[in-house]
Amino acid sequence: MSFSEQIITIAMVVLGTVLTRFIPFILFPTEKSTPKYIRYLGNLLPSAVFGLLIIYCLKNVNIFTGSHGIPELIAIVFVVILHLWKRQMLISIAGGTIFYMALVQYVFL
Repeated sequence: MSFSEQIITIAMVVLGTVLTRFIPFILFPTEKSTPKYIRYLGNLLPSAVFGLLIIYCLKNVNIFTGSHGIPELIAIVFVVILHLWKRQMLISIAGGTIFYMALVQYVFL
C-alpha cells in the first residue's frame, strides 16, 4: 500500500468507528423514548449471541475421534455453572474460554 492509500484506509476506519458510535444517539435522542422493537432487540440479542457462540464453538467437534468432545462438554458445564453463579455474560464467556484452553493445553493433550 502506498502512503496515501494507508491514510485513506485509516481515515475510513476512523469514520466507520465514529459513525457507529454516534448514529444511535442521533437516531434515538434522550428526549424521546426508545422504540419498543429496539428495547426488544436489546433484550433478545445477548442470548442470541451466546447461542451463536455455542454453535460456532461446537461446529467441528467430532465425538468419534480425539478426545470425543469431552473437554468441550466439561467447558460448557463450567460456563453454565459460572453464568448461574455470577449472571455476567462477559465473565461467563471469558471464564469458559480460559477454562477450555487450560483443558486442551494441559489435561487433554
